[in-house]
Amino acid sequence: MATTSSGLRPAQRAERQRVSQQGLIHGGNSLTRSLNNGQNSLRSNDTKPLHFPPAPTSRRSVTPNSRSHSRDFDDDNDPGRVRVAVRLRPRNAEDLLSDADFADCVELQPELKRLKLRKNNWSSESYKFDEVFTGTASQKRVYEVVAKPVVESVLSGYNGTVMAYGQTGTGKTFTLGRLGKDDASERGIMVRALEDIVANVSLASDTVEISYLQLYMESMQDLLAPEKTNITINEDPKTGEVSLPGAVTVKVQDLDHFVELLQIGEGNRHAANTKLNTESSRSHAILMVYIRRSVPEKVEDGINSQDRKTKSKLPLVRKSKLLIVDLAGSERLDKSGSEGLLLEEAKFINLSLTSLGKCINALAENSPHIPTRDSKLTRLLRDSFGGSARTSLIITIGPSSRHHAETTSTIMFGQRAMKIVNVVKLKEEFDYESLCRKLETQVDHLTAEIDRQQKLRESEKYDLEKRLRDCHDSFNETRKNLVTRSELLEQKNTRLELVIEEALAELNCQKDQNSLLEDKIADLEMSLKQNKQNQLENSTYQKVLADTTQMYEKKIAELMKQLEVERAKSESAEEQLDAMKKLSDEHKKLIQHHEVENSKYQMALADTTQMYEMKIMELTKQLEDGHTRFEGAQEQLDLANMLLADYQNSTQGQDETSELRLKLEEMYRLHESTVNELQSLKAEFKDQIQEKEAISEKLYAVQEKLSAEEKRRKAIEHELVNLKKGAPEGDKHFEDKKSYMKENIRGTSVLGTSASLNKSGTLRVTQSAQRATIAKICEEVGLQKIIQLLTSEDSDVQIHAVKVIANLAAEDVNQESIVEEGGLDALLTMLRSSQNATILRVASGAIANLAMNEMNQGLIMSRGGAKLLEKTASGTDDPQTLRMVAGALANLCGNEKLHTMLKEDGGIKAMLGMVRSGNSDVVAQVARGLANFAKCESRAMVQGHRKGRSLLMEDHALEWLIDNCNTTQASTRCHIELALSHLAQNEDNARDFISSGALQELQRISNESSREDIRNLAKKMLKSNPVFQGEMRLGQQ
Repeated sequence: MATTSSGLRPAQRAERQRVSQQGLIHGGNSLTRSLNNGQNSLRSNDTKPLHFPPAPTSRRSVTPNSRSHSRDFDDDNDPGRVRVAVRLRPRNAEDLLSDADFADCVELQPELKRLKLRKNNWSSESYKFDEVFTGTASQKRVYEVVAKPVVESVLSGYNGTVMAYGQTGTGKTFTLGRLGKDDASERGIMVRALEDIVANVSLASDTVEISYLQLYMESMQDLLAPEKTNITINEDPKTGEVSLPGAVTVKVQDLDHFVELLQIGEGNRHAANTKLNTESSRSHAILMVYIRRSVPEKVEDGINSQDRKTKSKLPLVRKSKLLIVDLAGSERLDKSGSEGLLLEEAKFINLSLTSLGKCINALAENSPHIPTRDSKLTRLLRDSFGGSARTSLIITIGPSSRHHAETTSTIMFGQRAMKIVNVVKLKEEFDYESLCRKLETQVDHLTAEIDRQQKLRESEKYDLEKRLRDCHDSFNETRKNLVTRSELLEQKNTRLELVIEEALAELNCQKDQNSLLEDKIADLEMSLKQNKQNQLENSTYQKVLADTTQMYEKKIAELMKQLEVERAKSESAEEQLDAMKKLSDEHKKLIQHHEVENSKYQMALADTTQMYEMKIMELTKQLEDGHTRFEGAQEQLDLANMLLADYQNSTQGQDETSELRLKLEEMYRLHESTVNELQSLKAEFKDQIQEKEAISEKLYAVQEKLSAEEKRRKAIEHELVNLKKGAPEGDKHFEDKKSYMKENIRGTSVLGTSASLNKSGTLRVTQSAQRATIAKICEEVGLQKIIQLLTSEDSDVQIHAVKVIANLAAEDVNQESIVEEGGLDALLTMLRSSQNATILRVASGAIANLAMNEMNQGLIMSRGGAKLLEKTASGTDDPQTLRMVAGALANLCGNEKLHTMLKEDGGIKAMLGMVRSGNSDVVAQVARGLANFAKCESRAMVQGHRKGRSLLMEDHALEWLIDNCNTTQASTRCHIELALSHLAQNEDNARDFISSGALQELQRISNESSREDIRNLAKKMLKSNPVFQGEMRLGQQ
């Protein structure tokens, strides 16, 4: 704070002199001048000018021994002025111990919105702010007073800024960035602001995007993408708007999504342990929230109808930006004790805060030059102070009189900031993007419609052309038919004409004959009267003529009927011809089908014939065997017959004959039995052949499955070998570094050291490349296949697979999927069965990474993980393997629910036994595990969950802690001192402390420990334990 305070003291003296001489009138005039300058600079229609009432001329009276360095602002309804609130942090344990005999240097008057700063018991200074919060003020009230008006303005289309400023350790990060996982009432301004924003926007039509950055040692870094460093800051030469094109912008889906992003950013933010604050932020954090909201269409009365139509078609959009800035705390180097990297960080922090103070002073004094380009922080906050944003500033102070100078500097910073007046602008513009997207969709729709209509027309054109071709073909066919029919009809007509000509010739002949007859009739008529017979002949001639005409008419009718019959026959012949064509096509298809079936039948017939030939050969062999047997029996029968004939020819008695008959009967029976046995053997042989065929089929199927599995295994091993070739060469100890870097960053260990942070900083580039490689392997091969490779018979494949699993287990997002896919069981199986030193080391490291999760800790213990780790530690002397096992057991010690099971499974003894290696890293992990165990045990004692003597006493852990309390390793010594301090909190351990000499070590820790918090904890234990007090009094006597 030395640099900042030294830069502010001259400004303080000048401010006091102006207030004492000119009063509040000069302040009101300066505000009026800044407002007039802001109004003159406005050129857009969206700017809303602000008007202030005249400043009052009276001032509140003060006592003779106190002075007022603030003015009573009556422009509380002015949204352009920077609003400043002050929040007092309650006294902590350090303040209670160090300032027990002194009163607080700050006195709050919340009802008057005033603050009194005491220099001593008889002199004080009074300051007025927009709001004064006591140490008991809730997070909700702080948000509603400080940030909620800004959030509402941002939702209305204005830019806004909420910033926290103050000394380190006064509660800035608590006020702004508290997540409130365990207690929702402790949520900070960031979470509550996003909750209001998400509740008041429509995610369907509006967008909410965030960027989370940190300014670390004058380098802009992205907290959501840590690989992005040294991001450039761009300024629009026309509007002066500041932008960061290289920063990652994430669209917020809901409040839970934002909390997850905030957790990622907080995990990547730089923090360290100093004398003033155990978790001191070493960078300025800036949360940028971009809101884009559509505006309902409105038409003004003062424009003509053409403009009204034009404007009604263009949608409006309001773009606003909210900045929530958590500044790093200012600190004095002689108080914070910063060294090395911490010293460099403190220099950059104080330099940027000094630049910000200079800008605030220049704006408060209406200076013509504002040095905004002296620091990247002032360039980012250019719009927040003296720009167009609505700004709220909350300054945090502590009550301790030890930090009176820092508190004074912080208060004066807030007083100067209250003099700054911003010109708030509404950023409303035409939404050309949505209109463009809308027009593009309409163009795409119309293009698709045109394409559809064109395709429809082409299809209709094709159909019409096809119909036209069909009609043309049918017309040609009908034309040909008509031509053929006309030819036939012409032929028939020619025939009929010939017939008619012949008939006409006959008729002509008949006419001639008739004329002759008529002449004769005339002659006869003339002689009618003379001859009646001639009349009768004449009547007969007429009848003959009528008969001939009827006969010709009948012939013509018959010819017409014949013509119609011929037509019907031709049509039927055409139909029969079409039917015959169809039948011929069907017959061709049937012939082809029959040919295919015939080929199949021939193949089947060949197979069956071959099979039957083999069977016939076997049967012939069997028949030949039977025939040989039968011939043998026949020969024996012939022999018997010959013997019988000999005996019959001989003169022996009937007894021998009967005996021979009996023998012959027995021979016949034997022959029948042999025949039956032959048949049964044939049947058994057939059954055995069938069983052999079934077994051979099963064996073939099993061989195919085995060959497929072998091919699959070889393919997976080949992929793994290819990916292994592309992996980085230096991944041998990456899983070791990764796991313990994760422990230091996430806080799973009890104490964090600056050395571990330096180590994690140097490995960041290597880790990002290795993360990309591992992600590529997991994406290409698949997590399940990688876990399956853990059971491979090839040791090289197992080693590379377990390395990939170890690296994946170092990331929290992968641990759940690894456990679900059976990765934890596979790792425990490898510890149980493998004898390879590399596999044991890497598997232990993977289990150590998984043991950082509380749920995984329970699974590891329930499946005998502690016993397997103890077995691994007892069977190896490799320091790297011992370090991995010790790290896993140390992580398990951080769960108080597992302490009893861990002791029963020999985990504590295993940790104490691993110090035999003498390796400093192993000893550090053992010390960390004992510190975790003691801390969780003491917490359980305070909460009432546990009573009685510590479990560590039974395994002689106290003696080891005393023997190694003066080790040269700083981190190991801090862990041991912290473990002794927590063990001393249990009154049941007091006798062990006295008898073993641990009480003297506790006294030494309270005076000589390098860490102030450990010294305070040891002092507290010595004072609060009556047994220790009595023993120390006896020692003094």
